[in-house]
Amino acid sequence: MHLIVRRVAMVAASILMLSVGTGGALAAGAQEEANRKNVLAFYEKGLNQKDADAALAYVGDRYVQHNPNAPDGAEGFRKFIGFLREKFPNSHSEIKRSFVDGDYVILHVHAVREPGTRGNAIVDIFKLENGKIVEHWDVVQPIPENPANNNTMF
Repeated sequence: MHLIVRRVAMVAASILMLSVGTGGALAAGAQEEANRKNVLAFYEKGLNQKDADAALAYVGDRYVQHNPNAPDGAEGFRKFIGFLREKFPNSHSEIKRSFVDGDYVILHVHAVREPGTRGNAIVDIFKLENGKIVEHWDVVQPIPENPANNNTMF
């Protein structure tokens, strides 16, 4: 009888350990998905709707910009969106894919500033803290008229 109780206790302990370990993974997955949704909303509000204030709701107390042509902070972002609104009101960015790795969200984007043009292939990298965007990197590559191969950039 004592042996049966010991075995039941061991099975129960094993199940508890597995559920605790899985719970942490589920929580991390939920946070990653929340980060993805926040970045996608930021991109849509800012780059496509050109509403800087709505986009900045997804940004933390600091916004470090690693693009050497863009200033840090909310005001720098507002100026960039104002530039897009004035010079390229019909610009549109289509997110082709997104990736999440912990506090980082990576977007592969086809950005077209003027309808009918080829546009640019962009990779944007965002770092989030507590669900808010705090840093941004990007790499921009023009889509060539005559590519050296028949593969697409997307």
